Amino acid sequence: MSEFWATSRIAPDLIRAGRGVRRALTEVLREAVRTGQLTPGTRLPSSRQLAADLGLARNTVADAYADLVAEGWLTARRGSGTLVADRMITQPISAGSAAEPSCDPRHDLIPGSPDLSTFPRAAWLKATRRALAAAPDDVFGYGDPRGRPELRAALADHLARARGVYVSPENVLICAGISHGLQILSKVLADRGAKNIAVESYGLERYWELLAAAGLHTLPLPLDTHGTDPVPPVDTDAVLLTPAHQFPVGTTLQRGRRTAVVDWARRTGGLILEDDYDGEFRFDRQSVGALQGLDPNCVVYLGTASITLAPGLRLAWMAVPPMLAEQAAATKGQIDSCEAVSQLTMAEFITSGGYGHHVRATRRRYRDRRDALVAALAQHAPKVRVIGTAAGLHTVLGLPPGTEQQVLQSTARQGLKMVGLSRYRHERSSSPMTDGLVVGYGVPSDTAWPRALSALMQVLS
Repeated sequence: MSEFWATSRIAPDLIRAGRGVRRALTEVLREAVRTGQLTPGTRLPSSRQLAADLGLARNTVADAYADLVAEGWLTARRGSGTLVADRMITQPISAGSAAEPSCDPRHDLIPGSPDLSTFPRAAWLKATRRALAAAPDDVFGYGDPRGRPELRAALADHLARARGVYVSPENVLICAGISHGLQILSKVLADRGAKNIAVESYGLERYWELLAAAGLHTLPLPLDTHGTDPVPPVDTDAVLLTPAHQFPVGTTLQRGRRTAVVDWARRTGGLILEDDYDGEFRFDRQSVGALQGLDPNCVVYLGTASITLAPGLRLAWMAVPPMLAEQAAATKGQIDSCEAVSQLTMAEFITSGGYGHHVRATRRRYRDRRDALVAALAQHAPKVRVIGTAAGLHTVLGLPPGTEQQVLQSTARQGLKMVGLSRYRHERSSSPMTDGLVVGYGVPSDTAWPRALSALMQVLS
């Protein structure tokens, strides 16, 4: 590996990567091996030398090397240094990513979105008409920054019944998505002097970036066979969790760990940010109540209509502890930035029972898709380990170490748009989990899902 290749090919990618330097270095080296730019048997520079050439910390390079050794791209032997492993060289499927096909995929199995064809258009239209007919004139003004009082009251009642959330309408804050809510909360935390926030080892990088943009350092929590260990380290001011259905691993936070993290918050004055991801889509038994119910004074509950209805509505909500409610509303802004008619319609949809009916119907539909996936795996790929099937619109399929990228290439050739588990791993995580596929079964329609499932089985079998 020449000095010219290192400086001209790696350095620009690291500059564009910003704070994800280790991940960027790993991806650049993996791509170079995969496409033959670094041939089998090539000796790589020592971690000390490459770190000096690129102006990085030695541990960053050493960790990237270790990741690639674990994946099977490199080999490391005492006295021989780090070498490129003997592998079949494949050409990139596209310039953007080894996991993306050269043409538009036929089936989208990316997690985090619902089947948009199931949006209840007729019922939503009827709710809109009823809401507008009864709407006061002030609905067309700038509005309370907390959101429409009709929706806040409807949510307070619904969340108490469906999720065990205890909040008064005055402490409900309407926002335009979980990301918007985290933007508000991260600024509230920063203004209160917070420095460190613990996050799960696997999650959405955009959330971590939002927190970092407010000056908060994200610290990954340990992950073991029982899921996330949520009690954060010393000097942590807050913790962000998805306790109902951890994204993307799919575990539910155990009872003892739920009480332990709430006890931590009470003892230290810390704050828990609860993203109730997939909280209303539990299949095999009654939904686990929200963590917020254990202590509404130290947990901020975040929910959204993006999964239950559609992300295009841009409707989400927070149940904020009374001590933070005024500051959170002020941070959001002096006027309501969320569209008022949609808020009125959502309030009417909830109070009329339409929302509950829609959630129950879609829960059955997604449970059927989950069951079809599990049955197909049992028949065609019985050795594949299935993780996190109890709830939600996705599941994780465990893969042998070093095979994730190869499997993603194969799924792309089958016209499947998919992601691997490693995409969601925090760059500083020491989690023992390795390779896997995150299979989202929410997006395909009822008619498309069997074809998508068949294509997936062709790869896994």
